[in-house]
Amino acid sequence: MITTRFPLRFIALGAVAVSLLAVPAALADDLTDIGYVDQSQLSSLPAFVAADRQLQTYGTNLQRDYIGRARGASQAQQQQLAQQFQAQIADKQREVLGPLFHKAQVAIASVASSKNLSIVIDKRIIIYGGQDITGSVRDLLTGIGDPVPPVNTPPPSTIGYVDQAQIDALPAVRSAADDFGKFKADEDRQTAAKLRGAKTDSDRNAILKDYQTQLQTKQTATIKPLLDKTKNAMADVAHKRNLVLVVDRSNVIYGGTDITADVTAELK
Repeated sequence: MITTRFPLRFIALGAVAVSLLAVPAALADDLTDIGYVDQSQLSSLPAFVAADRQLQTYGTNLQRDYIGRARGASQAQQQQLAQQFQAQIADKQREVLGPLFHKAQVAIASVASSKNLSIVIDKRIIIYGGQDITGSVRDLLTGIGDPVPPVNTPPPSTIGYVDQAQIDALPAVRSAADDFGKFKADEDRQTAAKLRGAKTDSDRNAILKDYQTQLQTKQTATIKPLLDKTKNAMADVAHKRNLVLVVDRSNVIYGGTDITADVTAELK
């Protein structure tokens, strides 16, 4: 499904950054330079709704064309058509949404600068504290003319962030993820064969329970040590940089202190 919600990355090995969910109320009172935006409200603005409708129509027509061309094609040809389909969708998203996202980013930066905020994050991870700047950003996006970029850069922030995608790309992390992926694929095949031969619900439940146990054991052996090492590296860097919190980059819209390079250096 195509959506105009601001793009967010997914964490391959699980969330390893401390989020604002962990902030005690007393600390939240002191973090007055933090702003947040409700991206769902921005996505409901007429310009984004129109863009979403345009993308939905384009995707529907493209999918209809793909189905027609894939009918009777070989598996290799179908895979090639599917790749072309995905590439065309991505190009159309950049064409339609790119200018809107840029305008929204400028509006957010402008409001943040006027309020002297060091970081703006997604409302989804806020439980208490922070300044809601959604209304001010919405006013800029719906006003006359385009928002003007701020002259000043954001002030230093005590909130750090890491780009999990860069950490996932480290050789040790990729190797562990590949190892677990191959193990899971093999377990999937073996479990499917066992289930086909199972005669009772009790047998099937036992097979599935064993499957889950095997995956959990493998994950604990291959993935958990890396997660623990990554958490420790983040905590160590945060302490050295005098940061009070570290979040994943996917939740940061503006500002913040990027500690990705420091963390990856400790992990190598």
